[in-house]
Amino acid sequence: MIFAVSVARGKFVTFEGLDGCGKSTQMNRLAEVLRADGHDVVTAREPGTTATGEQIRNIILSSRTTGLAPMSELALMFAARAQLIKEVIEPGLAAGKFVLVDRYTDSSEAYQGGGRGLGSDAVLAVHRVICGGLNPDMTVLMDSDAAASVARARRRNVKAAVGNEVDENRFELESRAFFDRVHEAYLKIAAREPERVFMVDARRDPNTVHWEIVAEVRKRIGKL
Repeated sequence: MIFAVSVARGKFVTFEGLDGCGKSTQMNRLAEVLRADGHDVVTAREPGTTATGEQIRNIILSSRTTGLAPMSELALMFAARAQLIKEVIEPGLAAGKFVLVDRYTDSSEAYQGGGRGLGSDAVLAVHRVICGGLNPDMTVLMDSDAAASVARARRRNVKAAVGNEVDENRFELESRAFFDRVHEAYLKIAAREPERVFMVDARRDPNTVHWEIVAEVRKRIGKL
């Protein structure tokens, strides 16, 4: 007789925050620790990771598409997200892995809902349809100063563009008021869902931030 072995569903953790706040670095450092702890880990970024998502990323982040309508921007974000769910997130969770993703629907609520003024209701309505209720078990919100974060992101993007024609400066061209609205939207999400969102002060030394995140994730693993 052959017995099927059930695999416990994995854990879905997202990283959120303003551009340049250190999300990618902290996500990758957490992945290293989780692997050392014996967990299987998958990492991804939004928009991107999948072949379709990377093409959409080129459209959304390029400074040549400054005329993109807010609703078009939102639709493209969710198109990339739907592909990521199908190809990466759901298979990873079904296999019992930790799935760490740099940005998810909170980014759309903050950037398109808050920054572009579309509102949370519109974004969450699309989320329910496209994502089918797939929400993170935990979200690490890297809270940072808007001006400093965006300045860091601009320096990073200029450096990346040298010699390889990468252009991901579209959002960094926005005004301080835009990023203040994005930041405020993030704070509202954290206040609305304190059990899911762990907010950490990203203005401090990266090592300090890293070990705070590690401690919180380890504390929550059994509860997720």
